[in-house]
Amino acid sequence: MAHFRPAVRAIVLDEHDHALLGRLEFTDSGRDFVVWTVPGGGIESGEDPMTALRRELTEEIGLDLTADPPHVWHQQVRWSRRDNGFDGVRNDYFLVRTGHFDPRGSMTEAQLAEEYLMGFRWWSPTEIQDYAGPATFAPPTFPALLRALLSDGVPAAAIILDD
Repeated sequence: MAHFRPAVRAIVLDEHDHALLGRLEFTDSGRDFVVWTVPGGGIESGEDPMTALRRELTEEIGLDLTADPPHVWHQQVRWSRRDNGFDGVRNDYFLVRTGHFDPRGSMTEAQLAEEYLMGFRWWSPTEIQDYAGPATFAPPTFPALLRALLSDGVPAAAIILDD
């Protein structure tokens, strides 16, 4: 039976619908990868998803949530190899609306780098839609997912994403 690491992530959008994305840099199977993704991370033992989301956002970007954000996407990703006892990750994505801010969390740059995070930047919807690489987005269909979220609004139930 597969064992998936539970995780929470926040699609952080400012008042101009700019999305805050983190730059992940890592090496896997001898290849270097750069991935832009939304803030978040694993749910620790004893945490519920909202507690984990609040902790992750405070640590990574210095954002304090004042309300529980809506759950918009659910994704289960199987990894090619077992990592830390897990066969993959189960991500639950939440929509967080906030004013534009300079992301500075409680983690130092060195601590973020230990988690392969090399910084954050705000992206306009046009920049996301027009981006042609070489880095990728996670989830890979993030541009289309964000476009649908912005045009259709919060779904009645979390949308199940393909790997």
